[in-house]
Amino acid sequence: MNRLKNKIALITGGAKGLGASIAQHFFNEGAEVIICDINIDKAQKTANKLNGNAYYMDVSNSSSVQNVFRKIETKFKHLDILVNNAGINGFEKRQDLLDERIKINNQQSKEFSETGKIESHFDVTVNMSDEEWITMISIYLNGTFFCTREALKIMNNINKGSIINMGSVLGTTGGPSSPHYSAAKAAILGFTRATARELASRNIRVNAIAPGYIDTDMTSSLGDVKKIVKSGTPMKKFGEVEDISWAAVYLASEEAKFVTGQTLSPNGGFVMSQ
Repeated sequence: MNRLKNKIALITGGAKGLGASIAQHFFNEGAEVIICDINIDKAQKTANKLNGNAYYMDVSNSSSVQNVFRKIETKFKHLDILVNNAGINGFEKRQDLLDERIKINNQQSKEFSETGKIESHFDVTVNMSDEEWITMISIYLNGTFFCTREALKIMNNINKGSIINMGSVLGTTGGPSSPHYSAAKAAILGFTRATARELASRNIRVNAIAPGYIDTDMTSSLGDVKKIVKSGTPMKKFGEVEDISWAAVYLASEEAKFVTGQTLSPNGGFVMSQ
């Protein structure tokens, strides 16, 4: 308790899932939380439970981000913690893509075991539209940059703060059906290291969390893909949101005062080195 007492913490994508869990844990540790999300109704409900504040924010839109941070600076005067969590998985309303992933994966396994050759292919990149690519990069990479830039306009005034970026194991391993997601997450890890070096002189720490597969609304639509993931995970299961939330609490707290430019990766062994 009180590991984050008197801290002001902003969580993007905080209305549900990982973001809401992080906000809850921050609140339990004494922080005043600010929930930012495009779903303002759910954001407000989450904030109300935590005696916090909610703002509509489209992280892919720099004007939207700037407007919210101006309001926050006026109201709170300072900001101690930023969690860049907002995101999508790219499969929203595209069950056909998930079904195709399962189909191709099974076909490749069968073909290789029977003939030693693979005749079926994912062909995701060649068929990806400009809109799919740009949307993913805009929300994750641009959003992380936009929010970090505006947060620094507040944090730089006190030369102190903690920024936590949400990466992914796919930013390291890559995903055969998620080139845009993998690219965005890999870029976020590079951005984390670069800003950590830049901001160390200001005593602003920047770290990343690279979750493995976690049971959330975002992964609930994966269907039989879950079986494939679990079979390739040493612990043979998905993680829980608390596994990520406690990592965020640690990185935001004074317990991590000597930690910057690092990536914590709760992933059940899916990746042994991050």
